[in-house]
Amino acid sequence: MFAELLRAKLAGICDLSESQIDRLKLHYDLLTRWNKVLSLTSVRSLEESVERHYCESLFAAVHLPADPVSVADIGSGAGFPGIPMAIVRPQFQVALIESHRRKAAFLKEASRDLANVQVLATRAEDVAEHFEWVVSRAVRYSDISTALKKLGRNAELLTGEVRAADLGGFEWREPTQLPWGERRYLWIGCNLVVRESD
Repeated sequence: MFAELLRAKLAGICDLSESQIDRLKLHYDLLTRWNKVLSLTSVRSLEESVERHYCESLFAAVHLPADPVSVADIGSGAGFPGIPMAIVRPQFQVALIESHRRKAAFLKEASRDLANVQVLATRAEDVAEHFEWVVSRAVRYSDISTALKKLGRNAELLTGEVRAADLGGFEWREPTQLPWGERRYLWIGCNLVVRESD
């Protein structure tokens, strides 16, 4: 059922191999088990999980460059959007940044067989590395804006309705409405500080 839903909802957006779908399903199964004892997500139904977690993450992945890039996922939580991105774009190097220790433990378990993923169990502000892209989903911009500006040149945000004026420090393209439901958007921007110093 997971595979069928994923294929149907991503039709015309993203083509996945059988092995990628299997790997995404493994993540979903692990998430479902861990979520019984650790609140990783409030989304419970299969259809909503596929749409909100996996489809949104893969939609964001499709809008990143095809070339190998380094990506930081701030406030990765249950691994979104970072883990689906790493699965569909194995040429990426993806860092999952999560300060909550038990969530970081889940991320380590969930990414054990993903060679292109590292888990940074710390606050994003304390990460010393620099990345070509910084992504985040379902995290308040005010909570991550300082780290976002520090960590990367380019950003992708999966958000509800916001205004560009509320997302300071970046030059944002016109947001793309997600194909599933209303009031969900993908924002893509360039770090103004980094751009000015080029």
